Amino acid sequence: MGSVVGTIVGGLIMGLILGPIARLIKPGRQDISLIGTILVGAGAAILGGFLADLIGVGNTAGIDWIKLLIQIILAVIGIGLFAGASSRKT
Repeated sequence: MGSVVGTIVGGLIMGLILGPIARLIKPGRQDISLIGTILVGAGAAILGGFLADLIGVGNTAGIDWIKLLIQIILAVIGIGLFAGASSRKT
């Protein structure tokens, strides 16, 4: 139970970083609020962490570069999907 809570809290903290980085990487203008950006980043961080654990690269010695790359790729994809969905509503 503690591990799941830690993963979620870590995902929210990483979302503060990953969301804005993903918006910088994703070309074009995205009409997404700051909260939406953070939530997409947090979701990408949590999902990317679970995926990295599944393939066995979640915990390595030093910085988990592969895990971080997975999380950033998911965040960029998430920002694109979120921006596309929000632009269709208007």
